[in-house]
Amino acid sequence: MKPFSFCPLCATPLNETFVDGRDRMICPNCGWIHYVNPLPVALAFTVNRNNELLVIRRAHEPAFNEWALPGGFLEAGEHPEEGCLRELFEETSLEGSVDGLIGVYHRESEMYGSLVVVAYKVVAAHENISINHEVFEAGFYPHDRLPDVRIPLHRQIIDESRWPRV
Repeated sequence: MKPFSFCPLCATPLNETFVDGRDRMICPNCGWIHYVNPLPVALAFTVNRNNELLVIRRAHEPAFNEWALPGGFLEAGEHPEEGCLRELFEETSLEGSVDGLIGVYHRESEMYGSLVVVAYKVVAAHENISINHEVFEAGFYPHDRLPDVRIPLHRQIIDESRWPRV
C-alpha cells in the first residue's frame, strides 16, 4: 500500500515522527496521524457431508496457480463470518454455514502489507460448484488425495483444523 504523503484533511505535507513506539506520518498543521492498520481477510475451511475438504486453484496473484482455501478481503461493515460465506459463494457458488472458528492469524504480504486472517470451518450445504474468474478449478478432496497446498498459512490452517477427524 502506498503511504500517505499529504494530510487527507488539510492537504499539508506529512512529517515522519516517532509516536506510540513507531515511526508514523503526522500532519504538522492539524495533527492527523496516519495509522497503518492491517487489512482483514476471511478464509473458508469448507467440508462436505463426506468430510472432504474444498480447495481452489487460484487464477490471480498473490499465489497464482496455487491450491488454496477460498477466501478474501472483508468489506467495510461486514462481519467476518458473513465475509467468509460471501467469498466462498463468489468463488465457488457454494453456500454453507459456519461451524466454528479455526483461528486468527497475522501475515505480511508483499502485495497488500499487513493482514489479519480469520479462518472458519464451514459446512457446505451442497456440492454444486461453479467457479468465477478468480479460480481455475475447485473441488472437494479426501485427506489422502488433497492437492499440494503450498501457501504456508493455508497449510497451517489445514494442519491446525485437525482434519480429517470427524
